[in-house]
Amino acid sequence: MRKVIAAFNITIDGNCDHTAGIADEELHQHYTDLLNNAGVILYGRTTYQLMQYWQTLLKNPSGERALDDFAKAIDKIPKIVFSHNLKNTGWETAEIATKPIEVVINELKNQSGKDVFIGSRSLIIQLLNLSLIDELQLCIQPVIAGKGLELFENIKDRTIFKLKKTKSFNNGAIILYYEPTK
Repeated sequence: MRKVIAAFNITIDGNCDHTAGIADEELHQHYTDLLNNAGVILYGRTTYQLMQYWQTLLKNPSGERALDDFAKAIDKIPKIVFSHNLKNTGWETAEIATKPIEVVINELKNQSGKDVFIGSRSLIIQLLNLSLIDELQLCIQPVIAGKGLELFENIKDRTIFKLKKTKSFNNGAIILYYEPTK
């Protein structure tokens, strides 16, 4: 049975600003490895459209190995996008979901294969409220954004998590690996 893992970057003050973090070579390598060992990643429309940036590096590599490797990894992994507005994905390895998120998650969990990753704030909130997250991987960036969206906004119920492990980076970021105690 596959696990559903929410992997997300936030600032010290809990904000989800993709431009506020410190995205260095070591962090890019971590996420490249993560994607190379995942089965599928799910996005909401907004985050998906932000991730389409990486398609430009496939056509015009940056020359920085970590960035170019991440672009290849994000290109390769199957992506499911939840959107009411998108008509097509513009990416060969992406498809638009045709079923509700809880149905898609339960189908994916019951398949064999590598884990399912969630990379969008809106989907993480929905799946936490449905108790369908098996693990949180929160990368705390050593930055105070001072503004932006909070990751855990509109959560219905209290959930207690157990810290499984941590991973530190030279830039001061740390990933906290949590699982719900259920």
